[in-house]
Amino acid sequence: MAKICIYGAGSIGCHIGGRLLAAGSEVRFVGRAGMGTVLRQHGLELTTYRNERWSVLPQRVDFHEHADAVATADLVLVTVKSAATPIAAAEMAQALKPGAIVISFQNGMGNADALRTALPQHVVLAGMVPFNVVMRGPGAFHQGSAGQLEVQAAAELQPFLADFGNAGLPLIQHADMLPVQWAKLLFNLNNAINALSNMPLKEQLSQRAYRRCLALAQAEALALLRESDVHPAKLTPLPAVWIPRLLRVPDFLFERLGKRMLAIDPLARSSMSDDLAAGRATEVDWINGEVLRLADRLGRHAPVNARLCALVHAAEQSVERPSWPADALLKEIESVQRRSQ
Repeated sequence: MAKICIYGAGSIGCHIGGRLLAAGSEVRFVGRAGMGTVLRQHGLELTTYRNERWSVLPQRVDFHEHADAVATADLVLVTVKSAATPIAAAEMAQALKPGAIVISFQNGMGNADALRTALPQHVVLAGMVPFNVVMRGPGAFHQGSAGQLEVQAAAELQPFLADFGNAGLPLIQHADMLPVQWAKLLFNLNNAINALSNMPLKEQLSQRAYRRCLALAQAEALALLRESDVHPAKLTPLPAVWIPRLLRVPDFLFERLGKRMLAIDPLARSSMSDDLAAGRATEVDWINGEVLRLADRLGRHAPVNARLCALVHAAEQSVERPSWPADALLKEIESVQRRSQ
């Protein structure tokens, strides 16, 4: 049986790895000592917003703190935060065996490229996790929203497809991942808004003023993508270019038309909100910051996403967690947009 290694045992890594392990795959986890202690004591309890549940006993969790544990892996799923990619790449370069496959299941656009540069002898694939995972308690990881795992198509994935299918996590393969990654990033532009709101995702998206903030951030990104001749993939019933219009409709209409966007556990928050709550640095520079880098390459500006980046960075440094009311945040975003025109 092929051995799968989760490199970065956080919420996403533990949920995906735990599902694979519960389905009978041979899985090893690499992560921080604190998580190892938790999993060795409590095992894994995995749930979804559809009321599915899987359990893994503590003695079945193969957890390691050092990167050399990837040496026996046939497939490595990289789920570390984007800022940790250079370190992860350097460590894996010293340990991976010939022929091992690597998938970057990370936010942002450039992590797979960074891994390829460090691992030129290995097949490195871009991947995308569309759903949200929250840690509800020691070893308890809950998938709070819908979506399937998306990955760059490759013949080398064939030996692993059954593992993911048996876990209820089939790999959806794409010849070109760039449109898929940008489509996911457009949704992830809400992470900053959710973090600044300091409320659950479903509650935040139910308020029109917050959605209008997201519509402005998405519209700005979409204009830059059009100029770059990049067409985001259709990950929902609506094409990406129509979603800002949907976000702007009144609450009662959005509740009916945006049911898929509201198919979220009532308690789920974005990973960026969780990072602020835990006093960790966020990934805003790999989400909204990607829009800024695209604008820079085109010689343009992205004032809405730049302001969201600045507000999140300010929140990272704040002693007391800010909670922006919807109308106040919208006023702030609209003012920077007007000043840039």
